[in-house]
Parts: sequence; structure tokens; C-alpha cells
Amino acid sequence: MDLQVASSADEPRFTLTLDGTRITVLGTAHVSRVSADTVSRLLRSGDFDAVAVELCPSRHHAILDPDALSRMNLFQVLRQGKVPMVTASLALGAYQQRLAEQFDIEPGAEMRAAIDEARAAHLPVLLIDREVGTTLKRCYRNVPWWRRMNLFTGLMASVVSKEKISEEEIERLKQGDVLESTFTQFAEESRALYTPLIQERDEYMAARLRQEAREGQYRHILAVVGAGHLQGIRQALVGTATESPAALIQRLDQEPPPALWPKVLPWLIVALVISGFILGFSRNPDLGWQLVRDWVLINGTLAGIGGLIAGGHPITVITAALAAPLTSLNPTIGVGFVAAAVETFLRKPTVGDFSRLRQDTAHLRGWWRNRVSRVLLVFLFTTLGSAIGTYAAGFRIAERLLGS
Repeated sequence: MDLQVASSADEPRFTLTLDGTRITVLGTAHVSRVSADTVSRLLRSGDFDAVAVELCPSRHHAILDPDALSRMNLFQVLRQGKVPMVTASLALGAYQQRLAEQFDIEPGAEMRAAIDEARAAHLPVLLIDREVGTTLKRCYRNVPWWRRMNLFTGLMASVVSKEKISEEEIERLKQGDVLESTFTQFAEESRALYTPLIQERDEYMAARLRQEAREGQYRHILAVVGAGHLQGIRQALVGTATESPAALIQRLDQEPPPALWPKVLPWLIVALVISGFILGFSRNPDLGWQLVRDWVLINGTLAGIGGLIAGGHPITVITAALAAPLTSLNPTIGVGFVAAAVETFLRKPTVGDFSRLRQDTAHLRGWWRNRVSRVLLVFLFTTLGSAIGTYAAGFRIAERLLGS
């Protein structure tokens, strides 16, 4: 194996030969115009017959078709339970928009330059990063359940904050992409998050490069990756591989099996609440009806408050308040879906709402002004309100039964 390492302030890189294929891995800064210029200069040199980029198919598609999100089927997003994923995607996009407005810099410009130059030179573009959805799911499953809410709230806080992005955050972006920089503080403190977010992706991208080298279709590949991945990819490439690239990719592509307790817990709560009702009525009908009233008022009120916070239509708020006590006793359907469906019907998002979605969600007020994002907020806040109401009402029922 022939390994050559070059390093400068702007373009750290190394070149090695695998199975007769030369691979130059270039470490770039995702918010640097210099990196984009370097990528363009290298590809115009004629030394390469393929370019590999730190992109997965969905992120590559987002670059080629940035308006794809504006054509999403909102009802299908609700029905398939993809609201958290879409919200996270919008939040990441909002962070990018803040960068663009503050520094007049578009994150990922070097990836766009690589794609554009490859097109102009008729060179193939190799997507070597793991699908972002798989990475997010592996991060979520790898983090203890009590820390998962911190990830989501931290992401949303980075969006709604009115403070200017600090130089420290810019330095993080120079070492990784927007996804990494958003969660860097968590990854630094948690090996459970660092492994799927950074280490696994280093191994995945190295395996993809090894896979392309084994196939032997290209003479010299330029791989464009974030500078923060350079060392990990190099270690994975020069190390002794005990697993074939295909086997490693297949293993890292696997989504972790869903935990059993999130499916069992709702039904357990339903069983406990209904048992409480039965016990209350068996002791005294008045007590039984009091338990029912507590359940309806607490659960319904908090779900309605969630609808109010989300800026839902008055009928949406009333629907959430009426539906929550019933949907909480039927885990197959949530109040968030019901309330969001009503909000969508009453305030149908326009074509303009979809087309402005990225721009509007870059600012806090825009989440409530845009009808699409407001539907997502209705889903999230009514679901959260009902969840809090379920536990609060459950404790209230237990308190009455123990005190009677």
C-alpha cells in the first residue's frame, strides 16, 4: 500500500493505492469558500476519473432538487409518523439558513462544487456516506432514553435562538457537517452518540472507498470529506481489515431493532387506567365518575393547551381537548394525528406555504406563520400535552383511590 500525506492550512489530504486504484481523500471545511475552490481546481486538473463525496442518496437528492421538501405529502407524513424526522430536517435546514444570512456562506459548497465539476467533466459521482436517516436512528437508539429528549430540545434550541452563531460553532462546522456540529456538544460527552455519528461513518466511508477500489473501474478517485473525518477514514483504510467492505456496509446499514417497551408501555398505562376506573366504580359510583372526570379534564386540558401553544385553529384546539382522553386509551392512534389532520383541513396549506417552508422555518415566528410547519407544531405540542396529561391524570387517579 502506497500512502502519501499532504497537509496545509486549507487542504489536508492523503493519497493511497488500494487494489491498483489511487484514492486521494481531501479534507474540507464545510463553510469555506477556499475548500470549494480547491475541489474545483483539483477536478479541473484532469488527474481524476471519479469523485466520491460525503453524501448519502437523500442528501445528494436534496442538493440536486432543493425544492423536493415543498412537494411532500403532508397527510402521508402525519399518517406514517414521520413528523419528528421532517421537523428535525427543517431544523437542520434552519441552522444552515442562519449561517447563510450571518456569514453569506452556504454550508456544503464544496460538495456542490464537486457535483457541478463532475457533471461538467462527465465524471461519475460516488455517494459514500451512510443514509442520514439510518444515522439518526442509530444515534437515537444508541443514546439512553432519558437523554433522547435533550437531543431534540438541543436541536430545536439551536433553531429558535436569536443569538448570532459563535466563532466556536463555525470552527465545529469546519471539521464536520451541519448534523455533526449541531450535536457536537453531546457527542463530546457521550461515546454512545459519538460512535454512530462519527466513528461508524468513518468506517462506512472507508469501506465504500475500498469497495470501489476492489471493483477497479477507476484509475484515480478524489474523495471529498469533512476534515474531521480525515483521520478516521485514513486509519480505517490503512488498518488491517478483518471484514469485507460489503459485509461491513451491510452491518452499518442495519437499523437497530425497535425497543419493546415503547410498544408495551402505552398498553400497560391503558390497562392501569381502566383498572382504576373499574376499581373506583366498584367502590362507589360517585368515585368512579370522579376518576373519569379527572381523566377527561386533565388529559383534555393539557392537549388543548398544546394546541393553543402551537397556534392551532380554535376548532383544532377543541378537537384536541375532546380527542385526547379517548386516544390516550387507544395507543393505535394519537391525538397529534387527529389534531393535525383537523388543522390541515381547516387551514389547508397553500403552494406558497410549501415553497416558503425552508425560509419561514429559519426564524422562530415563521414556524407559526407557515401553515405547513404549524401543522407539525400542532402534532408535536398536542401529543406532548396529552402525554403529560396521561401521567398527571394517572397519578391523580391513583391518589384518589389510595385516599378513598
